[in-house]
Amino acid sequence: MAFKLERLRGLILSQSAGLAVIAATAMACRDAPRALVLCLLAALLLAAWQWRSSALLGKLSVQAAAEPEPAWPSALAVHPPEIRLEHAPVALFRLSADHVEPLNARARKLTAPGNSRDPAALYQALQAQSSDRRWIRFETERGVERALASASSLVIAGRPERLLAVLPLESELEAETLRAWQQLVHVLTHEIMNSLTPVASLSRSAAGMLEDTPALPDDLRQELELAFSAISRRADSLADFVTSYRSLSAVPAPTPEIIDIAELFERLQALIAPAWRARGGQAVFQMESAAMELKADGGQLEQALINLIKNAYEATSHLAEARLTVSASLGRGGRLKLEVSDNGPGVAEDKIEQIFTPFYSTKAKGRGIGLALVRQLVNNNGGTVRYARSLGGGARLILTF
Repeated sequence: MAFKLERLRGLILSQSAGLAVIAATAMACRDAPRALVLCLLAALLLAAWQWRSSALLGKLSVQAAAEPEPAWPSALAVHPPEIRLEHAPVALFRLSADHVEPLNARARKLTAPGNSRDPAALYQALQAQSSDRRWIRFETERGVERALASASSLVIAGRPERLLAVLPLESELEAETLRAWQQLVHVLTHEIMNSLTPVASLSRSAAGMLEDTPALPDDLRQELELAFSAISRRADSLADFVTSYRSLSAVPAPTPEIIDIAELFERLQALIAPAWRARGGQAVFQMESAAMELKADGGQLEQALINLIKNAYEATSHLAEARLTVSASLGRGGRLKLEVSDNGPGVAEDKIEQIFTPFYSTKAKGRGIGLALVRQLVNNNGGTVRYARSLGGGARLILTF
C-alpha cells in the first residue's frame, strides 16, 4: 500500500510539472492560435487525470491509515517519481519559505558553474516568484538569458508544495525575432523601392525635358532644375539607404566548412592591427589552445567578427590607449566561445536589450544594421551572440557555438 501511495504522489507531482510545461509552451506560442488550442486540450486532459489521481490517492490514504504498514524489503526502496522528474525537459525547483531546491538535472545545470554567473541571484529571483507565470532574467557566461518561470501550488500527502518550472527561451526568441524582422524588412524595402524607382526616373526625365524647352524664363528654369536635381539626389540617397537594409533579409544560406581558429585570427590581426597601432592602441588575439576548429561558414563568421571589431574601434576612438581583445576558449560541454571586448565606455544598462534590434543605433549617424547582421550571421551558423557585462568596463560580446 505504501508503495502505491508513493507512486501516486510521484504521479501527481509529475502531472503538475506537465501542467507547468504546457503553460510555459502556451506562453511561448501565444501568437499561434492552433498551438494554443492544442495546449488547452492537453491541459484539460492532464488536469482531469490529475483530479482522478488525487481522488484515488485520498481513498488509498484512508485505507492505509486503517491497515498496518508492511515492512518492505530494502531492495524495493526506489523512487520512480524522482526518476521521472530527473529527466523532465524543463528545470524544476521546489519553493519553500526560506530556500529553493533544484529537483532535476536541468535545474542543477542551470545553476552550475559555467552557466549561471551568479547562482545566488538566480535563486533570489526564483524565490521572489509571486505570480503563477512571469519572465525572469539572469546572467550566464554567455550573457543575459531570458526564461519563462511558471509556478504551481499543490498539496501532496497533506503537505503544501510549490513547484516552479523554468524554461529558458532566449535562443528561440532570438530566432523568432530574426524571422519577424526579416519579413518586415523584406516587405518595407520592396515597397519603398517600387515607389522610389519611378520617382527617380521621372525626375531625370523632367530635367531632360527642360533642356528641350528653350522658351522658359531663366529664373523659372533654374528653380525647376534645382527642384528636379534635389528630387533625384534624395531618391538616390534613399535608394542607397534602403539597399543597405536589404542585407538583413538577403543573407545567403551558410556554406559550412572546417575553420581553423588560429588561421582566422591571423588573418584578422593582419587586417585590423595596423589601424589600432597607428593611433597608439593595441589589438590582441589570444587562444586557449593552439588547435581549435569550428564548422561554420568562414566568410560569414569573419564578417561577424569584423563588424564587432569595427564597433570596438569606433567606441574607443577617443582613448589614448585603446585596447581590443579577441579570444577563443572552450566552455562547458566543449562549446567554442569567441569573445570580443574593448576598454571603451560600453553600453548603457537601459540600452543592452535593444542593441541587436534592426534600425536601432546608439551612434548619431548609425543605421542600426551592424549588430543585427552579426546576430543573424551567428544564428544562421548555429551559434548565439550575447552582450555580457564586463567587470573592468568596456563592451564585451560573446559568440558561442
